[in-house]
Amino acid sequence: MSTQVHATLSEDAVEQISEDLGEPEWLLETRKDALAALETLEMPDVIQTPGRKWTNLDALDYETLVDPLDYAQDKDRIDAEGVDVLSWSEALDEHGDLIEDHFGSVVDPQRDYLTALSTALFSAGTVVYVPEGVDAEDVKIRTTMNSRSLFNYTLVVAEESSSVTILERQTTGEDTEGDQYYSGVVEAVAGENAYVQYGTLQNLSEESYNYQVKRGHADTYASIDWIEGNIGSRLTKSNVETRLLGDSSESQIVGAFFGHDDQHVDIAARVWHEAEHTVADLVTRGVLDDEARSVYEGVQDVGTEAWDTSSYQRENTLMLSDESEADASPKLIINNHDTEASHSATVGQVDAEDMFYMTSRGVNPEKAKNMLVEGFFVPVLEEVAVDELREDLDGLIYERLRE
Repeated sequence: MSTQVHATLSEDAVEQISEDLGEPEWLLETRKDALAALETLEMPDVIQTPGRKWTNLDALDYETLVDPLDYAQDKDRIDAEGVDVLSWSEALDEHGDLIEDHFGSVVDPQRDYLTALSTALFSAGTVVYVPEGVDAEDVKIRTTMNSRSLFNYTLVVAEESSSVTILERQTTGEDTEGDQYYSGVVEAVAGENAYVQYGTLQNLSEESYNYQVKRGHADTYASIDWIEGNIGSRLTKSNVETRLLGDSSESQIVGAFFGHDDQHVDIAARVWHEAEHTVADLVTRGVLDDEARSVYEGVQDVGTEAWDTSSYQRENTLMLSDESEADASPKLIINNHDTEASHSATVGQVDAEDMFYMTSRGVNPEKAKNMLVEGFFVPVLEEVAVDELREDLDGLIYERLRE
């Protein structure tokens, strides 16, 4: 690894964060272990094609981006009836045992260098606890980063036969200038027959670097759905993952991104089928303009015991500029013959025949292009069941097209 960030870190800083949040000793030790592991951990895996490494995380100047004790933020949490949506300190007081049981059980605190860094330094924490039998919608989390770096952690626990829909927004404060670094880790646990839908709309400053991991464990008859919209940041490295651990569990991963200028988007989506009768659907669409770049990797991993699996994947990238670049790598790993699965990926320019058809009927070229782009996103937007998220994402796409 060519970059070391821990020169700006110390156990004293980690202890100060933990003390500020009123954490128990076991959690402080978890943080310290993650800090010590930075010496040996590698950066997250990225896609490489012959002669090219698409995303170079080692090149980031973390030492100028990360200030452990400066974590200014605005955090709004809106709960729903019967659901606890708590700050980290509140959750430790009210649900300490629950946190101890689940923290780090879904996302390994030392899975890679950047995740361990987030484990050691996270200061913006939220716990969403959904008791057995509770059905809840409209849980909202709004995070505004007002410092050079911010490390965010979210734990979602949905007990048996419960359901919850969560919408998270990530933005940057108006007074925040210069390069920034945002890190977010989400762990979701869906108990038997539970349903978790987690939607994220990321519109951080285009001077920011954005690293996120969202991962869920689905029990028997449980469902975990992820919706992710990426509009902001200079560089985004996002991982969205579900392990289907229980029979008849399901997951859907829906993604949309729109890059312009020199934005770089690196998206990885993965589902592990580990039980019988599991179902997964991965669908992502992205648009690139100017000199923006994207890389996508989607993996459907079917285990030996995953009888009667259904798994589907579709990724499409539309390029509006000859200077933009995109690569897509959908993968199937099948270890059980009782599987119905498919995957596809396309990368291409706006269809010349469609443009000709519209302009020949009096639509000016710029408006025709915008209409085609909006139409391109429709199949993804139709998969977004959260009305507010769909409308917000559609609005941001509309704004970008008219910049």
